[in-house]
Amino acid sequence: MYTLNHTTNQFHNTDARSHHELRVQRQGQPFSRLITIKFFLLLALSLMAMQGFAQTKPDANSAPDAFVQAVADQALVVLQNDPEVKKQNIGRINEIVDLYVLPYVDFAKTTRLSAGKYWRQATPEQREQLTAAFRQTLARTYSGALSRIDSGTKMDVQPLRAEPDAKDVVVRSRVMQSQNSQTIGIDYRLEKTPAGWKIYDINVENIWLIQNYRNQFSQQINANGIDGLIAALNERNSK
Repeated sequence: MYTLNHTTNQFHNTDARSHHELRVQRQGQPFSRLITIKFFLLLALSLMAMQGFAQTKPDANSAPDAFVQAVADQALVVLQNDPEVKKQNIGRINEIVDLYVLPYVDFAKTTRLSAGKYWRQATPEQREQLTAAFRQTLARTYSGALSRIDSGTKMDVQPLRAEPDAKDVVVRSRVMQSQNSQTIGIDYRLEKTPAGWKIYDINVENIWLIQNYRNQFSQQINANGIDGLIAALNERNSK
């Protein structure tokens, strides 16, 4: 039987060793390095979610690198000053996601690409349920990073390298944390829509969010079907 681990956010076979542990052994990657990458992944998700509290909303029709930088700058102001965020108040985080993420992040596309070939097999109702459950799962992961953001945290977006008329671009950035001297590369993939640019995928140190969850979703769907995946996500979200 597969379950979603509360700590790692990954599905695991309860009768076997953690897939995460096996992957670490195969790659020889230090555990501390994986924890660092996980933190910055959560930070990147947080930046995606928190920008709406700023007084001036980012312009989704501006240049994509300027848009991402505006999102990050304004998000950090909130993250560094909101006491409820510091307390990892899940209710507040969910409120932020509900009110401010959807205009700038295409969760439906993120979910569709994460589900891969199984999305075509899902009914409209299953698609709606999976998108809602996955959005809630991502929202809950934000709290793990929020408490570690301090006054020295900042994100610098790199100049965009793309054709002027490009409709799908990758915006690269470097995140610096005052409690940790190293910088971490975070890439945002955006699509130009009629409503402006929307973020639908992020990459932390060569780990793309969609690819990571696609592997987990595939494992769960193969074992228990699409309804099993939805149930596992909802069970995780209820804890």
